[in-house]
Amino acid sequence: MTVYKTFAKYVAPSVLAFALSGVYAIVDGFFVGQSIGDAGLSAINVAFPVVSLIQALGTGIGMGGAVLWSVRRGTDDGSSSRYVRTTLWLLLFVSAIMTACYPLAGPILRLFGAEGAIFSFGEEYLRVIMLGAVFQIFATGVVPLIRNAGGAVFAFLTMVSGFVANIFLDYLFVWVLEMGTEGAAIATILGQTITAVEAIAYLLWKKLPFFGSLAKFGSCAISVARVGIAPFGLTLSPMISLMLINRFCMLYEGEAAVACYACIAYAITIVQMLLQGVGDGSQPLISQYFGEGKPELGHKVKKLAYICALILAILCCLLLFVLRSFIGPLFGSSESVSREVERVLPIFLIGLIFYAFSRITTATFYATERTIFSYICVYSEPALMLALLFILPLFWGQAGVWWSAVLSQILTAGIALFLTLFSRKRHHLPAK
Repeated sequence: MTVYKTFAKYVAPSVLAFALSGVYAIVDGFFVGQSIGDAGLSAINVAFPVVSLIQALGTGIGMGGAVLWSVRRGTDDGSSSRYVRTTLWLLLFVSAIMTACYPLAGPILRLFGAEGAIFSFGEEYLRVIMLGAVFQIFATGVVPLIRNAGGAVFAFLTMVSGFVANIFLDYLFVWVLEMGTEGAAIATILGQTITAVEAIAYLLWKKLPFFGSLAKFGSCAISVARVGIAPFGLTLSPMISLMLINRFCMLYEGEAAVACYACIAYAITIVQMLLQGVGDGSQPLISQYFGEGKPELGHKVKKLAYICALILAILCCLLLFVLRSFIGPLFGSSESVSREVERVLPIFLIGLIFYAFSRITTATFYATERTIFSYICVYSEPALMLALLFILPLFWGQAGVWWSAVLSQILTAGIALFLTLFSRKRHHLPAK
């Protein structure tokens, strides 16, 4: 099988799976927004960074274990099975910690600036989400292992089944039974439960090294965490941005600005998840070729990933620009908020091209265990955004809040480009 066919075999299901993840993120917002309006939509938006943290923990641990499993299989040193077992135990441990944080739902929302109706709706939503954290963490954490085991299509199908269930249950709980944000959260947890159960069943069916000795668990766990910090950050970074922008929106224009950004964030999240799907879909191949000592094949995969991500970003930008007037009404926002969404969305579209480059670059770094470079790429964006948020709004007001997000993505892409060129020179890699 040629590199092109192998790339398509891994990346296409991954992109589709991440597209569903992006839509997953907006389903609750759609049903709640149509049912409750701006306050409910804002509540989901304010609570969502915690939801993203839970999913990022699963993704980071799962991807860290999957990368090391693939690389060690390529070296054939007999240590690969330990990383599968370590990953599963880490997922269980982190799930217990997040569930134990259930009483902190209210204080966390206060910290994010939630007040009044936004706080009430948000607390109902977040309490259920934190109680069901184990299902979300395993749903997101086991999928990378499946993908690295050659089950990219099955990973996609498990997410489809959970997604379809979530839509049906959102309709039932939010619209029919009128359970509000609490019903939306229950629907999300049940959908993720279906994905998690199917994913674990696949691991058992494929007879992955699920059970066995936990020798060297500590060192393996440290290695998984070292690699997983970057994919963890990739998943969480958009939500850190969401949290920061929500906070500054509350300072400058209040609930209306939060509701506006909620609609924009839902639309942008889908594109960001598509781009992450390209990176994570190419990761198993890059890690495998890296472990096998075949850098020329790994380079071809990286080149294809860049091309695919840039094309997707451009097409999505065009589509969202054309449909920008429909996005606000889709989520049940008021007429004034919908007009603001139509006006502001093009600003955020500018950053997606740069986002595509930096996200693929980051994925190639952690796939080949260049962890320091991957950390820099991931965490530069929120750090730069925070700095810009303290500066630009002083001169531009709310417009400065919007442009802080875009400029941080542009600057991060510049850092990613510098690190790529530096890495090529250092390792004497080909320039193309």
